[in-house]
Amino acid sequence: MNVDVNLAPLREYLAAEGADGYLIDDDASDADQRYVSGFTAPDPYQTLVTADGVHLLVSGLEYGRAAAEAGADSVSRRAAYDYQRLVAEHGQYEGKLRTLAAFLEDHGVDALAVPRTFPTGTADGLRDQGFAVTVEPEGIVTDIRATKTEWEVERIRASQRANEAAMARAEELIATADIADGTLVHDGEPLTSERVTEEIEVTLLRHGCALDETIVACGADGADPHDRGSGPLEADELIVIDIFPRDKETGYFADMTRTFARGDPGEEARRRYEVTHEAYEAALETVAAGVTGADVHAAACDVIEDAGYETLRSDPNTETGFIHSTGHGVGLDIHEQPSVSPSGGDLEPGHVISIEPGIYDPAVGGVRIEDLVAVTEDGYENLTDYRIGLEPTTDARE
Repeated sequence: MNVDVNLAPLREYLAAEGADGYLIDDDASDADQRYVSGFTAPDPYQTLVTADGVHLLVSGLEYGRAAAEAGADSVSRRAAYDYQRLVAEHGQYEGKLRTLAAFLEDHGVDALAVPRTFPTGTADGLRDQGFAVTVEPEGIVTDIRATKTEWEVERIRASQRANEAAMARAEELIATADIADGTLVHDGEPLTSERVTEEIEVTLLRHGCALDETIVACGADGADPHDRGSGPLEADELIVIDIFPRDKETGYFADMTRTFARGDPGEEARRRYEVTHEAYEAALETVAAGVTGADVHAAACDVIEDAGYETLRSDPNTETGFIHSTGHGVGLDIHEQPSVSPSGGDLEPGHVISIEPGIYDPAVGGVRIEDLVAVTEDGYENLTDYRIGLEPTTDARE
């Protein structure tokens, strides 16, 4: 991973707290570790940040790849600290702790800070070994990750291109389906959420991306923002499709939502779609460096409330209307800083955020429209190149 990592804020924190290093103990599913180390592995490894560099401790299995690929200043094998003998003599847990203690001592670390997600057993074990271990409470690395380099923005853009191809395939299936007894039919079989999801996943794989789950939700299912959807897709109903894939090589996510309807979903559904589109445009127009995520969220709420629908701002207990925040950061995690919500702070150049207002009601269905944008000094750059429209077509990307 070729990110130019700026760890100065973390090192300033370590100096202020009198800590010799910052230790992460996890596998690459921890986005902070992947970001700092420039390395990914399915099994746990350790990343140590000190004043003089970034240092990895890995198994022999991962050593060659880590030495070649990681963005670290040094890479050590566990075997260099007699790991197998220590495990044989003291057991897996104690052997790991003694190995880790030797690694820390090798880098002059007596006092260390750890992230909030650091394993409690490892922290307690290191304290028993004589180390001072304190938790870094603010999530400094997560905050650093929020501001993307140009390289990172390009990786996210590439993931979004794959996302657009998958959305186009989903839209094509809906647009070309026959209608029989109110149900969408494809190849003589009901077109289901599951079938569309499968086509989305296949398309993403062909573009080097994958996902754990996606949303293809019809009718009342779409009125729950996190309902994945199931069963046949119906004509004259709103269909929410939310795809959030991750590039298999770089690890960077994308995110996009579109809402479609085959046939006539009714006047109220169409009005909700138009109001959501207006709220989306109002939020986008507000995005710029120095504006807060709260300001962007308020712009979306203003439009939706003025149209007569509830938001969590107008009624914190509402179960219909606009019942989530306007957006979130996207990067190595699908949900990361900054927040585009009532608590959202200042937006900065390099932040990549989703803009995704919606209106929900089981009696009508759900509407959500979502793009990804990169914040710039004077506004934003939309990383999404996909049309917005309720009626599905077969030429969405032309």
